Amino acid sequence: MAKLPVSAEKIIEDFGPHLNYSPKEGFDGRDEPDDVVKTHCCFCGMQCGIQLLVKNNKVVGFEPWMEFPFNEGRLCPKGVQRYLQNNHPDRLLGPIKRVEGKGFEPTSWDEAMDKTISEIKRIQKKYGKDAFSILSGVSLTNEKSYLMGKFARVAVKTKNLDYNGRLCMVSAGAGNKKAFGLDRASNNYSDLEYAEVIIVAGANISETFPTLTHWIWKARDRGAKVIVIDPRMIPLARTADVHLDVKPGTDSALYGAMLKYLVDHDKLDHDFIDNYTSGFQETIEAVKDYTLEWAEEITGIKKEKIKEAAELWGNAKTSFLLHARGIEHHSKGVDNVLGCINLVLATGRIGKPYCGYGTITGQGNGQGGREHGHKCDQLPGNRDIENPEHRKYIADVWGIDEKDMPGKGLSAYEIIEAIHCGEIKGLLSICFNPLVSLPNSNYVREALEKLEFYVCIDFFLNETARHADIVLAGSLQEEEEGTTTSAEGRVIRIRQAVTPPGDARTDTSIILELAKRLGEEDKFTYDSSEAIFNELRVASKGGTADYNGITYKRIEDNMGIFWPCPTEDHPGTPRLWEDKKFKTPDGKAHFNPAPYKLPGEVTDADYPVILTTGRVVSQYLSGTQTRRIGKLVDQFPEPLLEIHPTLAKQYGIQQRELIKVSTRRGEGIFPANIVETIREDTVFIPYHWSGKKSANLLTPGTLDPISKIPEFKVCACHLEPTKKIAPPSKESKAYASV
Repeated sequence: MAKLPVSAEKIIEDFGPHLNYSPKEGFDGRDEPDDVVKTHCCFCGMQCGIQLLVKNNKVVGFEPWMEFPFNEGRLCPKGVQRYLQNNHPDRLLGPIKRVEGKGFEPTSWDEAMDKTISEIKRIQKKYGKDAFSILSGVSLTNEKSYLMGKFARVAVKTKNLDYNGRLCMVSAGAGNKKAFGLDRASNNYSDLEYAEVIIVAGANISETFPTLTHWIWKARDRGAKVIVIDPRMIPLARTADVHLDVKPGTDSALYGAMLKYLVDHDKLDHDFIDNYTSGFQETIEAVKDYTLEWAEEITGIKKEKIKEAAELWGNAKTSFLLHARGIEHHSKGVDNVLGCINLVLATGRIGKPYCGYGTITGQGNGQGGREHGHKCDQLPGNRDIENPEHRKYIADVWGIDEKDMPGKGLSAYEIIEAIHCGEIKGLLSICFNPLVSLPNSNYVREALEKLEFYVCIDFFLNETARHADIVLAGSLQEEEEGTTTSAEGRVIRIRQAVTPPGDARTDTSIILELAKRLGEEDKFTYDSSEAIFNELRVASKGGTADYNGITYKRIEDNMGIFWPCPTEDHPGTPRLWEDKKFKTPDGKAHFNPAPYKLPGEVTDADYPVILTTGRVVSQYLSGTQTRRIGKLVDQFPEPLLEIHPTLAKQYGIQQRELIKVSTRRGEGIFPANIVETIREDTVFIPYHWSGKKSANLLTPGTLDPISKIPEFKVCACHLEPTKKIAPPSKESKAYASV
């Protein structure tokens, strides 16, 4: 491995991102399709129902799927445009190989496979099995998530497998397991409609999960009070009853102070606490000094507003608490999650109609993808890879000896660190763009340049894949059968609408061929995605994420089945904990102390401003797909630096002035967007862009000690105006930034 084989500009010229638009009159066949395929959006965890229109093996449009119960035909801007990634000019139509001085050239599947297998074997023979690593992703179906976990451990025989859910759901997962013994939203989202109070913490729902907003509006129409916790006045906060503009990195102080207020004013469900929970006394002891005055000083929120929020929450008869990456992307993300859960448990509003708690899943299959085995510490059914009983069960399902199963490996960012240290020499990635999505991009790039061999499976040449030796042309979501699991815990069907174009192959067939060439064909004898799912069902049986009773037919007949579903005559579980029997060893829900701690990085004289990052409505994750769709780029062509007028005046910053933002890791230049909807001590940059426009040039690699999630949401930065005004956004060509 070395630096890019040619300039980034040359690679972009050849492979994009370029913009794809629908013709004004629509694609040919739009009005007379060959087929109308009911399936789901490929983007966020809402997994909205959609109908794809197919003509001559191409997706040419879409129609709403009004009957699907979650979104009822509604779609966000990304969902409306998602069909444009099919039939895209950047689409990889066959395997390609790196050629120094030229870029990438087509190669045959045999040559690409031979090279990949020979390099895996060479690296493992020379350095050991774990010197070859795998990074997977949770936009894959459940079947492919399961397959990647088995492929890594049975065919490649490496422990160093992880996934991009490490950047998404793992703090929530760890907190849920500590509190409940099971990792899933407690209710389906229709329960929101009848909640009297809804807390939304660190989740810009209106922009990042727009179709979920509908259920909150239905609650508002019934008189519900909405509390939004976010350092920015996000769209939902503008009409909220209470907006708590928390200082980034101080969330646990806020939740601790609210808990103390509930205790001091006896707004508790004593029967629930006494009979169905443990750990309450230790938890309230940890916050005994968390007065409203102290919380105001730490969080920057007026004590009257904290009191108002606590009163509303404490007095409600029904309630729902939702959170997302805003509280989870922290070096104490698990503590933040536990702080939220403590508020739910203290008031006993869980396991009842219209009383719920849940993490809003960010990635398409962030829920199912974190359950079935491509995490470094996990086996299917959300089992623990270090638990001998769990290992033995899965080894029997896979037909291997338990002693031959690798143990716990490194998490995603730790894999990058191990590459730097020379412990890992090879990498296979699928559905992951770490050069854009991991923190400290320069450090990640240096790691890629140290690899002896890197092979990528993808349908577009993303920024990380530009560093690959071999790129295997894989499949879009609509090009394979499968299932995903929505943020509600609803297992749904992904239907194949078209087949891969040109000489591209399905992801599944690529992985099965690699397993065969590694000598493990007898362990990977699937003839369909349904066959993989049926093995997944057996592998999950008895685990906390039990899919055993879910079949393709049952999903089809019911528009999804909620897990856990242990048997085929079980109806599924839309609402958890109605029996008050939790999946913890003692059967009780666990309070957990969550004392306030400083973030991994604090401001000082050299870096006096807080930087936080997040999403915008028209882009998705690392932008591999959305930065290629014309109307989505037109809607938000480039990342802007949101800054409050007071802070802008302090630095003499003008609207759209180019600002150099520096941290202890790197620097980038971003146009200023002066807004009143952000804290005066904080700036915000969205993270979907690459190259010189990447927010992750700036973010730290500080990890939560439990979940190993990076601290994307708070770091210290320095602002330097350049006195140059940026050109209009549409002229920036940010989609092609290098």
